[in-house]
Amino acid sequence: MKYLKQFVLILFITGIGELIRYAVPLPIPGSIYGLVLLFVLLCTHVVPLDSVKETAIFLIEIMPVMFIPAAVGLIESWADLKPILLQTVVILVVTTVIVMAVTGKTAMVLIEREGKRHE
Repeated sequence: MKYLKQFVLILFITGIGELIRYAVPLPIPGSIYGLVLLFVLLCTHVVPLDSVKETAIFLIEIMPVMFIPAAVGLIESWADLKPILLQTVVILVVTTVIVMAVTGKTAMVLIEREGKRHE
């Protein structure tokens, strides 16, 4: 029952994110608004971490399975993707490197900041 309550809470916050998407005229998916909202609620302790932790861990563990439909969709769209394959691969590689660099630099800054705070 605990997992069901946690899952319903996550779905409820995601649903609020979908409602925000209709209210805010930006091209941002509702799921992103929901993630940001959940993050803010967790950071402000409005939603305690224990109220979503176990279900969140489960959802993260099964996340690779959720990519299967997207991969099948890419395979079905192969005829459309084939002419732009080189451009797509270049974009994927460049953006992946940029994301890795920014994530690494951000982690380094946060680790340094945390170390200075403990000193």
